[in-house]
Amino acid sequence: MAALLELRELTKVYARSGSPFSLSPPDSAPVVNRVSLDIFSGETLGLVGESGCGKTTLGRMILRLVEPSSGSIRFAGHDVLAASAGDLRRLRREMQIVFQDPFASLNPRMRVFDIVREPWSIHAGHTGEANGGRSRERARELLSLVGLDESALDRFPHEFSGGQRQRIGIARALALRPKFMVLDEPVSALDVSVGAQIVNLLARLQRELGLTYLFISHSMPIVRYLSTRIAVMRKGEIVELGGAEQITSSPNHEYTRALLAATPEVRVG
Repeated sequence: MAALLELRELTKVYARSGSPFSLSPPDSAPVVNRVSLDIFSGETLGLVGESGCGKTTLGRMILRLVEPSSGSIRFAGHDVLAASAGDLRRLRREMQIVFQDPFASLNPRMRVFDIVREPWSIHAGHTGEANGGRSRERARELLSLVGLDESALDRFPHEFSGGQRQRIGIARALALRPKFMVLDEPVSALDVSVGAQIVNLLARLQRELGLTYLFISHSMPIVRYLSTRIAVMRKGEIVELGGAEQITSSPNHEYTRALLAATPEVRVG
């Protein structure tokens, strides 16, 4: 079966600034180092590892929010890195992201209705939902899909809890009916019970809408609950990849075993 998303030798290197008194050139450090992964339609690939290992950088490179230093990205047969500005805009209608921080990811000056319809305004001419009553009706549908009432449309982000804000962020990501979503630690800023509700919401949305996820997290129990397969990342490299049950019950790599031993059990079902 052909993969929906194919990453090959994907690398990101940031130059380290050297001392102003040194004659030697600054060195460089790979944040993501030659990562190759396939993600198949309808699955959740969990990407797990400690903070700073390159998970978020990898997720953002897929969407070209961060430009790779080398490697290739193919989505639904399209070369993402070779895409023109117009082609990339079309691809991004099918590739969306939910950010880690539900407080920083929403514009505090915009009402929820404007936040949710913003993707339609950006992609005007490519959707039938950018104008008039249809726009508000569709926004109501999106809020209902994520468990929020229509009354939320006319309120501002500061009027909501963290979990409610993350639901708004998910609704915004769904506005263009994407096929694939990068979920960048979407529950790490929430308390455990609220985070469990968001994870269950994401699982339901995947079933109902046929979504494909890259779910980024440092929590092995949450990744295990939601994922079809798990990729374990350490210092910019994938050190282990396999089915969720195999990775969590009989891991091969010592780093995976350390992650499992260090993470307390979290009930999300």
